[in-house]
Amino acid sequence: MPIYEYRCSSCGTQKDVMQKMSAAPLSTCPECSQETFARQISAAGFQLKGDGYYVTDFKNSGQPKVACAPCASSSSCPVANS
Repeated sequence: MPIYEYRCSSCGTQKDVMQKMSAAPLSTCPECSQETFARQISAAGFQLKGDGYYVTDFKNSGQPKVACAPCASSSSCPVANS
């Protein structure tokens, strides 16, 4: 379940609330009971750092396959015929 940030525009109360994505947004402030409690737009809770999976996992996916020397001339080479 995601954690949403809420802020009351009347009293300034801020609160993080864990709720389902399908749940309706909260509108009543738990401190002052005004209908000015609104969901805030915030940064994601994670960051992608480093080289990333695409560099390490799929490093050779864009390069053509090179056949091995002993069987490159053979029609049964699985690498050369792919």
